[in-house]
Amino acid sequence: MAYSASREKSLSFVSEGSAEHVVSHVRTLIERGVLKPGDRLPAERDLASQVGVSRPTVRAGLHALAAMGVVQARHGSGTFIPSGPPTLGSEPLSFLAALHGITHEEMYEARRILEVEAAGLAAQRATADQLAALEEAVASLLASLDEPQVFLVHDINFHRIVASASGNPIVASLVDMVSRLFYEQRRETAQRATDRNLQDAADMHRRIYLEIRARNVEGARTAMNEHLLRSSAYLSQERDTGARAALKRPIVPRRRSRKK
Repeated sequence: MAYSASREKSLSFVSEGSAEHVVSHVRTLIERGVLKPGDRLPAERDLASQVGVSRPTVRAGLHALAAMGVVQARHGSGTFIPSGPPTLGSEPLSFLAALHGITHEEMYEARRILEVEAAGLAAQRATADQLAALEEAVASLLASLDEPQVFLVHDINFHRIVASASGNPIVASLVDMVSRLFYEQRRETAQRATDRNLQDAADMHRRIYLEIRARNVEGARTAMNEHLLRSSAYLSQERDTGARAALKRPIVPRRRSRKK
């Protein structure tokens, strides 16, 4: 009986480890060109047969691939290879922020390192479709000046399009990862953005778009750098406003519970 229980436990560990074989198998299919962006993966049953593992193990492997941004599950349709650039999760940066703290100055410094050059590359490489997407993003920004949270979503979308238009999937993935963390931090203060700052941000996005459309590499870099410097200053204002509001908030003394 003891042998049987020990054997089952051993087999369980083997099954858990086999999820790595699923990941390796899918990687091989991608490297050989069998699976390309937009393609649907084989059904769980077929993958289990190909790899020689159980269907629960296949699901564990697919979950690992999804966490890496290699695959996307679509309800009722199956699992697909994303058609866009690979998506990197922001969890590592989130843990870093929680453990050691990431200042907004460090956040914007990283953004300038990535996005200023991305804007220059976009001015060289942006396709007609990407230019159209940037124009639409600018229009969405101008239409949401009265809704700071919605404005923030369109703001981040604009920067992701610029990064994608750089033509470098590594840059696009890194910008996407930083954007996710930026959104988590920025949404707490976005409601305190002034009308003037939102209008200026929208105008700066439009300027970046026009420089990219004009294929002005240095102009696009300059515009992006100026925009990120201003945006950092606006975030500082929003945080200061929130801190002052917290100091003015009256402290309500807690009532002591009466002993019966």
